[in-house]
Amino acid sequence: MRFRRRDVMAGAAALAVTASLPRAAFAAAAAPRVSKRPPRGQRRFVSPAVEAEIARVKAKIADPELAWLFENCYPNTLDTTVKVGTVDGKPDAFVITGDIEALWLRDSSAQMQTYVHLAPKDAGLRRVFTGLIARQARCILIDPYANAFMEDPTAKSNLGARTDQTDMKPGVAERKWEIDSLCYPMRLAHGYWTATRDKTPFDDLWAKAMRRAVATFRVQQRKDGKGPYHFQRLNVSPTETLMFEGYGAPTRKVGLIHSMFRPSDDACLYPFLIPSNLFAVSALRMLATVQREARGDMAGATDSEALGSEVEAALRAHGRMPDGQGGEVWAYEVDGFGNAIFMDDANVPSLSGLPLLGAADRSDPLFRRTAALAWSDRNPYFFTGTAARGIGGPHIGLDMIWPMSIITHAMNSDDDAVIRQCLAWLKTTHGGTGFMHESFNKDDPAKFTRSWFAWANGLFGELILDLERRKPALLAARY
Repeated sequence: MRFRRRDVMAGAAALAVTASLPRAAFAAAAAPRVSKRPPRGQRRFVSPAVEAEIARVKAKIADPELAWLFENCYPNTLDTTVKVGTVDGKPDAFVITGDIEALWLRDSSAQMQTYVHLAPKDAGLRRVFTGLIARQARCILIDPYANAFMEDPTAKSNLGARTDQTDMKPGVAERKWEIDSLCYPMRLAHGYWTATRDKTPFDDLWAKAMRRAVATFRVQQRKDGKGPYHFQRLNVSPTETLMFEGYGAPTRKVGLIHSMFRPSDDACLYPFLIPSNLFAVSALRMLATVQREARGDMAGATDSEALGSEVEAALRAHGRMPDGQGGEVWAYEVDGFGNAIFMDDANVPSLSGLPLLGAADRSDPLFRRTAALAWSDRNPYFFTGTAARGIGGPHIGLDMIWPMSIITHAMNSDDDAVIRQCLAWLKTTHGGTGFMHESFNKDDPAKFTRSWFAWANGLFGELILDLERRKPALLAARY
């Protein structure tokens, strides 16, 4: 059985549906610019602080369509994907990806991260963060190798993953081991702690989950053997399964952490996924800050920092490769034997997206060289078409640009012309829907995948907030 995230979209496949609609329909849909948000009474969660932020920022956006996109996209996670409740008398929040009824540790963290600066202003929003941090902790304790989880911790997967040859557990929706699945909750916890100084979420349950996460990273350095994780999916694309009885390609153990899958949920070619290892370094240091400041856990903080430093040293020794122009760049994947591949994928952590995660400084020369090479024909998943330029990846296929990559490119840039071009592309490639998609065809944005993809919507909102802070004149222009 073949399963990818895009295969379980609610209703008919978006790519097939949108490709069948006339272009005039998209123009007509965009013209009135009617809000695409659910009616207020049907929204999953309403935050006064978020509503005030929408009004504040929207008032500074001169382009009507960009303003409309921001109003639709920024609150999409709260409007449509958050389920708030209680577990054992404490807050709980289950955050789905959009069109898939499951919680991804990565997606749920990234979706909520865009609101963290508003948490000090809104007690209800703080409750959502507290609930999600607790939910993620329980998920990690169910299985630290899983990337996606069911709302009911006793339920079997609803994603077609039940026949995967791995150690599936109740409550697990999919069990693809991806380093970033554990990094994102660390980053979210740090963001919440930094913004609020609220110790409420950082209880013994959370501490236990974080110890499990750090221990899992150490096991996946594989210094003492292959470790317990293995995964095979039968009769599918090579991007969906692992070689050698599910343990992946061979490596020389050099201190890097093995990742069997990328943040796109596609299998790694070489198990040392460099952007995810770089993210692990920054996430472990973020975790150490919370352990030390919110819990007084000096031993835990020291352990997290020590692992981060070990991985950082291994990255310096094994994570770079020649750029073909006399310089060096970060590789995308390596095997520790000296073999490396260069490419980039739109899903963050990507080489291009490192600054978004605190894993690189935007001005760092090594990062700048790497990002420039990724945004070029040197990257086999960089596509240029009549509609836009941008990065995709093997998850959807050739010629499909992910808006996420255009957003990342704009957030990396200080060049007004580059940012203007990115805004123009984003404005003209949403297919008249008023939302960001997973991907669109480089020559025809009416052909897209996933009309309800909350992570991309939230990231677009982050871009607008970023520009409001550092490039407000660009929001005062029309495109």
